[in-house]
Amino acid sequence: MSGRARGRSRGRARNDEPDEPARRPGDSQPTFGENQLITPRGRGRGAYRNESQPARMPNIEHAASQLQQMRIDNTSNQPRRGNDDVKPNLFSSDDNRPIEHGDGFSEAGARPKEQLMAGGRTNPEIYQQQGTRAKFFQGNKGAQSGYQEQGNRPRESNFQGNIQQENRQTSVVRKAVGLGSTNIHVIANAFPVECTLTEWILYQYHVDFNPQVDSKKVRCAMIADHKDLLGETRAFDGMKLIIPRRLPQEVTEVYSEMRSDGTRIRITITMTNEIPPVSAESIHIFNIILKRAQRMLGGEQIGRNYYNQNLRKTNTAYRMDIIPGFLAAIQKFEAGNLLLIDVAHKLLQTDSILTQMTNLYHLYKDQHDGDNKFWDRCRKQFIGTIVLTRYNNKTYLIDDIDSDKTPLDTFELRNGEKISYADYYRKQYNITDLDETQPMLISRPKEKDKRVGRTGLIILLPQLCYVTGMTDEINNDRTAKTSIQTLTRVAPQQRVVSLTEFVQQIQTNKDVQKMMNDWHLRIPTQALNIQAKLLDPEIIKQKDKQLRYDQTKPDWSKDMRSNLLTTAVSLKNWVIIFSRKNRGTVVDFIEALKRVGPPMGINFSQPIVVELPDDRNLSYITGLRQTVESTTQLVLCVLPSSKEDCYNAIKKFCCVDHPVPSQVVLSRTILKKPNLQSVSTNIAIQLNCKLGGELWVASMPGMTTGLMIVGIDVFHDKKNNKSYAGVVCSLNKECTRYFSTVTPQLSGQELIDGIYVKFAEGLKKYHQVNGHLPGNIVVYRDGVGDGQLDMVMEHEVKQMQGCTVDLYPDVPPKMAVVIVKKRISQRFFSKNHQNYSNPTPGTVVDSALTKSEWMDFFLVSQSVRQGTVSPTHYNVIYNTITSFTADRFQRLTYKLCHLYYNWPGTIRVPAPCQYAHKLAYLVGQNIRKIPHPALSDRLYFL
Repeated sequence: MSGRARGRSRGRARNDEPDEPARRPGDSQPTFGENQLITPRGRGRGAYRNESQPARMPNIEHAASQLQQMRIDNTSNQPRRGNDDVKPNLFSSDDNRPIEHGDGFSEAGARPKEQLMAGGRTNPEIYQQQGTRAKFFQGNKGAQSGYQEQGNRPRESNFQGNIQQENRQTSVVRKAVGLGSTNIHVIANAFPVECTLTEWILYQYHVDFNPQVDSKKVRCAMIADHKDLLGETRAFDGMKLIIPRRLPQEVTEVYSEMRSDGTRIRITITMTNEIPPVSAESIHIFNIILKRAQRMLGGEQIGRNYYNQNLRKTNTAYRMDIIPGFLAAIQKFEAGNLLLIDVAHKLLQTDSILTQMTNLYHLYKDQHDGDNKFWDRCRKQFIGTIVLTRYNNKTYLIDDIDSDKTPLDTFELRNGEKISYADYYRKQYNITDLDETQPMLISRPKEKDKRVGRTGLIILLPQLCYVTGMTDEINNDRTAKTSIQTLTRVAPQQRVVSLTEFVQQIQTNKDVQKMMNDWHLRIPTQALNIQAKLLDPEIIKQKDKQLRYDQTKPDWSKDMRSNLLTTAVSLKNWVIIFSRKNRGTVVDFIEALKRVGPPMGINFSQPIVVELPDDRNLSYITGLRQTVESTTQLVLCVLPSSKEDCYNAIKKFCCVDHPVPSQVVLSRTILKKPNLQSVSTNIAIQLNCKLGGELWVASMPGMTTGLMIVGIDVFHDKKNNKSYAGVVCSLNKECTRYFSTVTPQLSGQELIDGIYVKFAEGLKKYHQVNGHLPGNIVVYRDGVGDGQLDMVMEHEVKQMQGCTVDLYPDVPPKMAVVIVKKRISQRFFSKNHQNYSNPTPGTVVDSALTKSEWMDFFLVSQSVRQGTVSPTHYNVIYNTITSFTADRFQRLTYKLCHLYYNWPGTIRVPAPCQYAHKLAYLVGQNIRKIPHPALSDRLYFL
């Protein structure tokens, strides 16, 4: 195989239908471990030569240069994880939110304190310098621990000088029942970890191997060879050795041999630390012991978690293995050291990437220009996917394919020796049967690799890589997708039984019990029982009616039909564009809109009809240019098929080139006449939102007046290596009207450099609408993990503080910042006798599984149709609003979960966060330009 190809963006056309999903907002996501169902695709970058290394090879020289120093107080380049209205009936697997789908780095509108921001904007051309920490970390006491991996034990942070004293005073208040709530009890997926020995001290040693041994399995086997010296009771994670007794020497040297070729390896064991039971390091040791117990119980580590290969199920039609397992970790909470367990599933294709490449090669080899088509297809299909390498059971993100490199190419080891990739894998992993003509896959190092000095590119062999997660083929096949989700979405009763059985196995397995006794640890089978509280249902009103809903299933879609909307906007001057073959369908659709609109207060005048001769992208754009005027209220485009390039072109024209609210609908959505009235009603409601109308309101009694709510989220576009931060700010006391804005980011950057400017724009718009600045501001910041809390304080909150100081002439406003976290392992269950079910929406947990040093709480705000509901974790990291106790934060958060206008029910996160997510997704995935400021006061991104 030879040749090069350009990577291309890929995807499907979207339509702007309401988020009434096959899985509703908040439905239980399939349990897939740390890798998600849908992986964004990347763009090919060409072949990489002379700067690569095989997986886990730490010897390639570091070529990244320093990032230019930011001039805003502090900056950061910390990457993170990673819908438009156009994907109806589909919700993302990682955060239970509706799936969302430019380049402009200049900001529109007024820029307060421009001189402060001069030179402070991140240069997008320095993407290749990724991973370099921003200057403000130099000398920062908490910088290292701030980069802790999500899922590990959060370090204990005091946020000294940032969290106000009133936050500390609420640590007792938050455990009380607040106004409008009831005491209840829930069961958590947590089990106490007890130490049976009073005097408990351990000894920590660092272990070096010379020559270097990359395989963790081989390193562990070599340590096991010296059990006479080290004893049976030990914990070893590949570098760090923990034993309950001290060795005679501070530095001990022993020798082992590689079983593959007999190479003599010198092992140096150096004493580094004594660990008392109160040490934070003890949590790390507990997790090493836990992993060993999982291996004893038959678990196999894949990525970060353990799975049981003997219980795998195979979908033969799509050649997909579904492997069950557990997410298990011991962490420290208010209730002490707890074992958190959750059910997980790993999806793994049965064919290697090389096998799939070979099939594609035979498919294209006889076609005209088949070689280029083959490489284009390979890059589209594999770049951006997460793969598993079976020789070490690790996962990698594929960033590119090097079609010129083969396993016979050589690279340089740390000691200067040159070796071929084939020889390297044979020596390190005893893999001999390799296809010597296969190309090579490129993966950039993860942050944890960079922190230990592994900055070179990681080279992988397609023959040894297997794609994980759901494929596009399965996602597009509703039957196949449903069959897989049926296996991966576990109901509460079944989940509790599985977790209890796991703990019982730890107690009954003789080998595991002997190990636990040697370490003086015990885990009871009784799950943690927590006192929680249930918030009262919210009062939802339309213009002349109060909507009723069942709190167990908060959905008021039926009750709101044919009612007058709170604020209705009639369409008098609008355009509808469609291709000629859809003429009959569109005529019926227009008539349906005219019928369903008036009962809701929306009057539809006859639109300007543009009938196109074909469905080419250019035809739609030409039609828009010829008909859209400054007085046009809205454009509605009907697409005959899912074409992402056409959708993107329409959105870019309507959001950037000629600002006008737009709606895109697939013809098949309005094709079936029996469903036409229901579909038309939903679309009419969504059009009303995009024109600035309001659907319903939630009463806000007792909340502070002059309150502005801010939602912030960041979208990472891995296809084009850019990131965008969406910021939305409420403009009225009911929190139903918003100002929205977007700022570009360095690729993969989570912390926002330009929050000062965007925050100032929101405050100015609030002043323009209300005649005064808000006296209280509550910011909901989505998308950051526990390890980034200090960085948010130092980087983003300080910009917000500086902005308010500059814009408020007298006394700055009071402000609170709440971190919203969805990727968590905590689950809660209601128990009725011996039956377990999902908690009622409105359930709040603010003790036991919370942190003693934080003001934090868990909220279950939505119901799910299948599987186990996922709570959302809220952490108040900054608060100067003295009237806002923990109880008030909880009630405000729950109210805001009722105000997302693309779904007539509650969602998992506050509406401002969801709006910020949809805005950032639209910009990053579809238009890739900063939207025109004329649209900033409407929800055009729904």
